[in-house]
Amino acid sequence: MSNKQSTLLSEQNSLLQFDKENVWHPYTSMSEPLPSYLVESAQGVMINLASGEQLIDGMSSWWSVLHGYNHPILNKALQDQAAKMSHVMFGGLTHQSAITLCEKLIRLTPQGLDKVFLSDSGSVSVEVAMKMALQYQHAVAANNKAPLTKTKLLTVKNGYHGDTFAAMSVCDPVTGMHQIFEQVLMQHYFAPAPSIKFGETWSTDETIELTKLFANHHNEIAAFIIEPIVQGTGGMRFYHPEYLKACRQLCDQYDVLMIVDEIATGFGRTGKLFACEWADISPDIMCLGKTLTGGYITLAATLCSSHIAKTISKGEAGCFMHGPTFMGNALACAVANASIDLLIKNDWQAQVKNIENTLTTLLNPLIHHQRVKDVRVLGSIGAVECKQAVNVANIQKRFVELGVWIRPFGKLIYIIPPLIITTEQLTCLAGAIATVLAEDECFSS
Repeated sequence: MSNKQSTLLSEQNSLLQFDKENVWHPYTSMSEPLPSYLVESAQGVMINLASGEQLIDGMSSWWSVLHGYNHPILNKALQDQAAKMSHVMFGGLTHQSAITLCEKLIRLTPQGLDKVFLSDSGSVSVEVAMKMALQYQHAVAANNKAPLTKTKLLTVKNGYHGDTFAAMSVCDPVTGMHQIFEQVLMQHYFAPAPSIKFGETWSTDETIELTKLFANHHNEIAAFIIEPIVQGTGGMRFYHPEYLKACRQLCDQYDVLMIVDEIATGFGRTGKLFACEWADISPDIMCLGKTLTGGYITLAATLCSSHIAKTISKGEAGCFMHGPTFMGNALACAVANASIDLLIKNDWQAQVKNIENTLTTLLNPLIHHQRVKDVRVLGSIGAVECKQAVNVANIQKRFVELGVWIRPFGKLIYIIPPLIITTEQLTCLAGAIATVLAEDECFSS
């Protein structure tokens, strides 16, 4: 090893040691942190580690990188915008990038969503949606000179909507990672998780308990919130579109607002531009995030109907009481515009269908493995549900050795790659999954 290589290795080790001792990464402890790998660069579907390994990214950096890393068109959008301005406050000021983005979102999303509130993360967009619903009900009650009773939300078990406080309160109360905060969170109503899978035979028995909750508590329920078609962090569960259609009908019947959380499913991930299109429904409020900027900068949007916006605006406060500092960030809006344009130009339907067909062919045979409970594929999402929990540190290390980046959790090994991934790269990802299934050290005892 040359002196230069030795110095470089020493610098890398020093960075990683500081990171281990001082940088708190998500969903890990500071006393026994999960290992982190030092990234030097990323290009296309490849993550390049400082140690020299090149990894095929199966995670899209938590589902956000839609067109791959370091894309020249998205880079140029950032550079062009930065040359003008990176940010101005959105209170009293506006700019073309934000206006253009909002116009695109209104045009692309289901009919009736024509007011856009921009924020800075998916979890905050859920907070905004819940706040909108509650402020709407407050205005309705005041207008009718009636007491405010609609102060609760209804959702389904196995759901996940983010880690901020209001969002935590509508995550699954047992499996949603937030049990220790139960005593200080708002208490809401939870229906059983949808159990009929996407593609299975529908039965109206599926919504019996949900219907009872609407019937018994609609006077208390301000809104119903759900991840459409795909329950993501709750286990990559794909449910029947008729369930979502029934939710829309119940919300209409009982005068409850419907919020769909499309943060993980939006922009083509499930095979539809937005997952609620599988049920051919329009929500009252929609949350967007993750892929909105192609994975470049954090940005989110909460869309609602004109009726909701006007009702809130005519209420006691006279305005919606929320205003993030970086709302409508110009850099984020510019790259979001470029990402959406690129999505349409690249024929995303063909890209997603190719991923779906390839993953179906490669992953479905794993259903016969002794460690596998179920295999699910929908759009660009592939999931292998194991019978026992993975050992995250060991399985992560093994995936890196196999030249892929896959980040499992619980009993789930899943991939949701950038849309530009090739069949050859998908084959490597699936092969790595098959390999670790045979290795005892990759699973908890």
